[in-house]
Amino acid sequence: MIEVPEESHKLVRDFAGYLRLERGYSENTIEAYMTDIAKWIKFCSNQNLDPIPPRHEYMSRFLKAMASEGKSKASLQRYAAAIRSWNRYLTIEGWVDGEQWLPSLPSKEQKLPRILSEGEIERLISSCRDGSVLGGRDETLFELAYGCGLRASEVCSLALEDIDWRAGTLRVIGKGDKERVVPLLGSVKEKLRHYVDAIRPLLNRREERWLFLTRTGRKLHREDLWRIIRRRGKAAGIPSVRLHPHVLRHSLATHMLRRGLDLRTLQELLGHASISTTERYTHLDLELRDIYDKCHPRA
Repeated sequence: MIEVPEESHKLVRDFAGYLRLERGYSENTIEAYMTDIAKWIKFCSNQNLDPIPPRHEYMSRFLKAMASEGKSKASLQRYAAAIRSWNRYLTIEGWVDGEQWLPSLPSKEQKLPRILSEGEIERLISSCRDGSVLGGRDETLFELAYGCGLRASEVCSLALEDIDWRAGTLRVIGKGDKERVVPLLGSVKEKLRHYVDAIRPLLNRREERWLFLTRTGRKLHREDLWRIIRRRGKAAGIPSVRLHPHVLRHSLATHMLRRGLDLRTLQELLGHASISTTERYTHLDLELRDIYDKCHPRA
């Protein structure tokens, strides 16, 4: 077994800076890529292979090993993307003489997003109305995530200064630290105002700037949000298989398309870089309509 040289560890640390400053990747993506490269280096070490440069045959063996461990196609694609970025960085830094030819990215499963019906959304929100402080927090959290079409990470990274009460808008930092402004309207705005004035102060024991806080007053993280959705979903009688951190965002997108919202406006609301990403919801809506037409007794 070879020992990974100390300069490799330094290169990995510097690679994070490259992703952050030159590629403009989000912290979540950087963390995932760093984990993937560490896994790659460990694999090469265990196989007595040199991880630098990431040669074609080594990378193929690595991906096959990950597939044999039951990794999904999405995970395999991310491993490959991370190693390709790593190889590009090594070439820029002069560690590789000419960029190595690497296999193309594995095909990724095209999964349609799972959604809840409007009735299920209401049941999920209603399950929070238990008169408790955390119930009030969770109800507001769900109302905001659904009403503004936010990603899980976007909800958790919201701060008080991101709210513009006068303009009725919310500043959101999305993927790649891209900023967008979404409307804050109607009952969502009223619910958020009540939460900020009456509920959040009961949780804010550490003078935090973050909008949503845990029971102990620290910043709410994606993992916390996932646990909250599962717990409240169970209380609402919604099967756990239909719940995931982005279920409220996906549901809003589909519901708004059904009500006539155009794709370009939805793309801006959701913060999609490509219209093709937004079009997934059109495909989902068409699939649901086909099922409705085939199964409904009066269709």
